Amino acid sequence: MTKGSYNKGQGIQRKTIASSARNAALKALIEIFENGAHANLAVNKILSQQSLEGPERGLFTELTYGVTRTKNTLDWILSRFIKKDLGKLTPQIRNILRLGSYQLIYLDKIPDYAAINQSVELAKLYGHQGVAGLVNAVLRNLLRQKETISFPPLEEEPVKHISLKYSHPQWLVSRWITEFGIRATIKLCEYNNKPANLTLRVNTLKISREKLVQSLLFRGLKATNSNLVPEGILIEEWPGLENMPEFAEGLFLMQDEGSMLISHILSPSKGAKVVDVCAAPGTKTTHLAQLMEDEGKILAFDIHPHKLKLIESNCKRLGIHSVQVGLIDGRELTKQVKEKVNYILVDAPCSGLGVLGRRADARWRKTPEQLQELPVLQKAILSEASQILAPEGVLVYSTCSIAREENQEVIKEFLNSNQDYYLENLSSYLPFSLDDPRDIEAAKEGMIQFLPQIHGIDGFFAARLRKKKQ
Repeated sequence: MTKGSYNKGQGIQRKTIASSARNAALKALIEIFENGAHANLAVNKILSQQSLEGPERGLFTELTYGVTRTKNTLDWILSRFIKKDLGKLTPQIRNILRLGSYQLIYLDKIPDYAAINQSVELAKLYGHQGVAGLVNAVLRNLLRQKETISFPPLEEEPVKHISLKYSHPQWLVSRWITEFGIRATIKLCEYNNKPANLTLRVNTLKISREKLVQSLLFRGLKATNSNLVPEGILIEEWPGLENMPEFAEGLFLMQDEGSMLISHILSPSKGAKVVDVCAAPGTKTTHLAQLMEDEGKILAFDIHPHKLKLIESNCKRLGIHSVQVGLIDGRELTKQVKEKVNYILVDAPCSGLGVLGRRADARWRKTPEQLQELPVLQKAILSEASQILAPEGVLVYSTCSIAREENQEVIKEFLNSNQDYYLENLSSYLPFSLDDPRDIEAAKEGMIQFLPQIHGIDGFFAARLRKKKQ
């Protein structure tokens, strides 16, 4: 097996740094695997509790996200070197073994002796001498034999091979092979295992993209313009951007390029009445406000009270005044919204299968059952929202999923039940030109599916619907 690179700095071999970073990663992994915490929340919690800076912080995040992402592969490998069932070990020892094996297999910047010795020291801290000896023996045995580790042959067992080599659930791999083929599935899994693209959306209400890029370059960041969206800026590293003065001044916020495209597809006119049905945390809401030059009225709804505060906070920081928030279940819009509006965005709750690369733990939380349950909710919200749209108004339905059940099939069923709606060519609303004939044809028909393995961005779906003139 070939190791990857860890390039977060040069101080990682120092014992004090390694110890604190690994101990922090262990605590985060227990939160994730044992207590069901989301990886990003577990990481943020640890960072708020401990002072981890520079290489220490980099190693902590690499270990936490890396082990979370490769959990099934690590467990499969460890099962070859330990007689005891991993599930019967204490959570601490189980995750110490995962941490140690991850470093031995995937990180070539960390000396093997350091990975093993620090794992043994952690085992002494959280267990007795016997389990420390177990950790030492298992990891040393793995080190001696790691070059002999091989996955089931791709030709004979493609699902198992891809699932283990690229660390994804077998049911997802099987599904993608059927839909995309073996090679495309491998590319999709590889995309999900790479560091997520780092993109900012410049707040054009306050500053131009050119000026913000210059400001970021002046601070030593590597910033370049996105080729897909006029507000997008690509960043090579993410060194605490939330702490920068430009962030506090509301000059930008973090948003993926695929997500930015959704607002362009809706393309609300200046002064329009807009409803964003499932708006939290307000990323697309505030983008819509930018496109409208903050003139008009945007009603931003969400079912979660605490998330409404996120929308308000983003609007305040960005200096946006056209947004009003409201606590509404998307399935009951008509009970509270009596006025007809010009534009509606239904960014529906979904499986998130298009953004697994951003959420290290998400792949292990998804189930086939969700793809049966979620479309019921999505159809209900879409149907309800359609009733408050004015004649000749535009409704965009979007998800961050790549599952047909949540996307094309939802739209097909909606159109079958709503003869006063039709799909509208969305090509002219995209801020870039499509070059794949299949994408061009799909866009002409009113729908577009961005696929990570093809487009190099998160997997977003959008359909642009217009209501007929009555």
